[in-house]
Amino acid sequence: MTDNIDFFTDPSVVENPYPYFEQVRGQCPAFREPHHGVVIVTGYDDVLAVYRDTDSFSSVNAAVGPFPPLPFQPEGDDISAQIEAHRHEFPWGAENIVCFDPPQHTAHRELLNGLFTPKRLKENEDFMWGLADQILDEFLADGSCDFVAAYGRPFPLLVIADLLGVPASDHPMFRQWFGADMGSRVGADGDIVINPSAELDRWFTTYIEDRRREPRPDLLTELACATFADGSTPSIKEIVNLATSVFFAGHETTVRLLAASIQLLAEQPELQATLRAHREQIPVFVEEMLRLESPIKSHFRLTRVATTIGGTTVAPGTTVMLLPGAANRDPAHFECPAQFRPDRPNVRQHLAFGRGVHSCPGGPLTRIEARVSLERILDRMTDFRISEAHHGPAGARRYAYSPDYILRGLTELHVDFTTERSL
Repeated sequence: MTDNIDFFTDPSVVENPYPYFEQVRGQCPAFREPHHGVVIVTGYDDVLAVYRDTDSFSSVNAAVGPFPPLPFQPEGDDISAQIEAHRHEFPWGAENIVCFDPPQHTAHRELLNGLFTPKRLKENEDFMWGLADQILDEFLADGSCDFVAAYGRPFPLLVIADLLGVPASDHPMFRQWFGADMGSRVGADGDIVINPSAELDRWFTTYIEDRRREPRPDLLTELACATFADGSTPSIKEIVNLATSVFFAGHETTVRLLAASIQLLAEQPELQATLRAHREQIPVFVEEMLRLESPIKSHFRLTRVATTIGGTTVAPGTTVMLLPGAANRDPAHFECPAQFRPDRPNVRQHLAFGRGVHSCPGGPLTRIEARVSLERILDRMTDFRISEAHHGPAGARRYAYSPDYILRGLTELHVDFTTERSL
């Protein structure tokens, strides 16, 4: 049955990927899908092993997977030299930290150390509490909203802007330009009106150039003046690429986590009531949501050498697709994995943030964003429920998900709610 499904284009995998994950799991630990020659890995232990093995697997194709095909013909038992010689021909292979391999990745990752210190995360959390109320104030009086548009997108966008040191005076502009879907904005005539990635590069280039000319006591200056471990100074483009990578990654994954969390709570009023009464359970709820509905659907690696995955030999030059959403529902690791279990003892072992050298440095930030958001939503909404006018009645819901083979998330989530004032 899996032979008839193209993971990258089939709408059924977009709407609900989990049956496909289970079918693949049942065939082989390292299943070669027939449409693009990609080897799919679904088992928890196997996915974890690949994440940690940078000697056998390169991240050069992490951003796009099998598209486009390799820019060279693999030769020999070790293609590491070929990968480096052609790195600039891979989309973002020479620009985005998610595509870097050690030692290049190690050097650039260290530049982020100042962003995710306990002190900086605490300062960012203080900003979050006020921001959550500010955004909620914009729509609470309406009694209904599209949660993704009204809160899910603007909240993490402005949080990551604050973390990166974007001046508060520019926050409205960032929200206007980057607060909707992060794809290119297309006008009625089909022309691209705004390319968010290009605009973000332009703004951060301006910020970094300015801070290098005139340093000041702010985070952008720290970022602009950061040096590699050997004392050398990164180019402005390297710093800008790093900042924009953090911006996009930190925004998109959190949007999806927040929407999935509100969706589940709106569908389960008893669970919503439990969290209202026991706020100390919110952090564990967030972990189980990360496991159950992993925002990242797929990660990609390229085999450097002949290796084995789950006992299956994989040749050099093979595109390997890791499915954290499948690994997080591996019954060999998580009991009754399709069920939401708030008391799951090993929930923090999920792979929603990856593992190894490429584990997401923003994981702690995402957890704080979700906790703060849920606290304030539960404080200010006496209840919230799925809008039947938009999504249909219970038992026959209609939800739309982003047609994306890397990320999984709702494109909209309409909820009705009451507040203290509306009672």
